[in-house]
Parts: sequence; structure tokens; C-alpha cells
Amino acid sequence: MKKFNVKQFLLAIVAVFVVLQATDYLIHGVMLKSSYEASKELWRPDMESMMWIMQITGLVFSFFFVNIYIFFAKGHFREGIFSGFCYGFLIGILIYGGSVFNQYIVYNIDLAMVWQWVIFGIIQTILMGIVVSMIYKVEK
Repeated sequence: MKKFNVKQFLLAIVAVFVVLQATDYLIHGVMLKSSYEASKELWRPDMESMMWIMQITGLVFSFFFVNIYIFFAKGHFREGIFSGFCYGFLIGILIYGGSVFNQYIVYNIDLAMVWQWVIFGIIQTILMGIVVSMIYKVEK
């Protein structure tokens, strides 16, 4: 049986969560801020008071992101940054490849914003994949 390293696991979760929060701030609070301000009518007026929910979902996401990486890394990935890159890319395509375009169909949002969400989201998951691969070393 392969050994499970709790310390690396917890560190990886914290690191992914930090990368997620930092990149969310850069993407949504800085880079897309003017786009969001130009489309204020689309967003909840009380959104700021509900941001704590996003913190919780971000932590849950980080937990599963690391767990899935470890599961596949045990038998399907080689160790290293390239594996983390590939993992992050695949997860990014899975999450953002379809779901964000579905939001374009449902909400009256600009297609340019959708493409920004897709591209930035995939970059974000690639960064998180690289971080996990650098922290959690799978015993084979």
C-alpha cells in the first residue's frame, strides 16, 4: 500500500486555496473589474456580503482538487511540474470548457467576458496543478 502523507496533503490544500484566492482577486478584482462595473445590472446588489460563501466553496474545491491529483498521480502521472501542468489544464478544460459557455446562454453577458473567464480559469487551474505537484510527492 502506498503511503499517504498527511502533512504534504494539508500543505497542498492550503497552498491551492491561497493560489485560488490570490488569482481570483487578480482576475475578478483587478483585471475584470471594469468589465464587471460596466455590467452592474447583472450582479447581485448584496454580493459583497455573501463572499464568505465563496471562501467555503474555495476551500472545498481545494480539498477535492488535491485529492483528485493524488488519486491520479499514484498510478497515472509521472511526478513533476509537467504533470501538475497537465492535470491543471485538464481540470480547467473540464470546469471552464463548457460551464462558462452555458452561463453565456443563460445570462445576458458579453462573449468577451466569457472567453476571459475561460482563459483565466484554465490558467488558474494550471497554476494550482503546478503548486500541488511541487508539494505533494507520491510514493510509487
